[in-house]
Amino acid sequence: MRHLIDPTDLSVQEIHEIVTLAEDIIANRDKYREACKGKKLATLFYEPSTRTRLSFTSAMMELGGQVIGFSDAASSSVSKGETVADTVRVIRCFADIIAMRHQKEGAPLVASQYAGIPVINAGDGSHAHPTQTLTDLLTIKREKGRLDHLTIGFCGDLKFGRTVHSLIKALSRYEGIRIYLISPEELRLPSYMLKEMRANSALEFEEVRTMEEVMDKLDILYMTRVQKERFLDEEEFDRVKDSFVLDPEKLKAAREDMIILHPLPRVNEITRSVDNDKRAVYFRQVENGKFVRMALIYTLLQWADENKPFEQTPVFNEEYITGDYTCPNKRCISTTEDVDPIFRYSEDGTLRCAYCEAKAKAK
Repeated sequence: MRHLIDPTDLSVQEIHEIVTLAEDIIANRDKYREACKGKKLATLFYEPSTRTRLSFTSAMMELGGQVIGFSDAASSSVSKGETVADTVRVIRCFADIIAMRHQKEGAPLVASQYAGIPVINAGDGSHAHPTQTLTDLLTIKREKGRLDHLTIGFCGDLKFGRTVHSLIKALSRYEGIRIYLISPEELRLPSYMLKEMRANSALEFEEVRTMEEVMDKLDILYMTRVQKERFLDEEEFDRVKDSFVLDPEKLKAAREDMIILHPLPRVNEITRSVDNDKRAVYFRQVENGKFVRMALIYTLLQWADENKPFEQTPVFNEEYITGDYTCPNKRCISTTEDVDPIFRYSEDGTLRCAYCEAKAKAK
């Protein structure tokens, strides 16, 4: 059973095929009107969402399918203490595919071990957001005509920005990618990701502190908001919340063909006066999200086994390491639910939690 939990669950060739399919859907909408007729998507959103949830809903409806689910965990049996594993084992009786957003890192991976139907990670804490990555890749392809030989600056909250983490992972597999990481010290990219980037000899990257240092070098500027909901310390949030603001004055140094991406929602990091600049493509980016999710849903349902019987659970799609280790990350699903503690070695040789990628801790 194939799922999309992390951007690297798809090969570069499979990403190419999904992006190409999305482009065909854009060009031939009527062709796909009943592509998923008779199928149901369950949207399990434990966290607030506007774009992602409505994008999945719209995508399935435009494919001729139906949508069930919840947009507030408080209105489900979760409020009674039901675990992710039990929830998805119930949902698979009613749906053919699941899209899950959860505040705990690793929750969609747990869901994939128990569901018996395809599971799509629609964002898990500050960990990953692979369908936003597919959205970004389709937008870059449509706007720049390629996914290789690009210089991209990621600006703002790189510590908690799951969209940043996922897109860096995806882009690191293409040739000629150069990345500038623009953030204050408090919001630097997590150390495990910096180690993985250093281990990738094909990837060039540099950490800088201001947009102005690199603005004239960029093909793409990827802005992010500082996410108050990810901070455990409100004083720390207040110190960094206004770190970077993009305005027309800063854009004077940018190339005419640079594009500005943002996963949205924004707060004040892009001023409204930038919206009419031809380089601002973040609202077109939202629409691309619907088309690429249509392509993904269609593809995963095509890959899924028909009438697959219940299996003994949990089902693991790869070999993991178990033993005398724990995950120290309080945001990880393994710290709040009864799940199998599983670990794997990252590219830098460090043993990490399979759910959230935190460095494993010996018991």
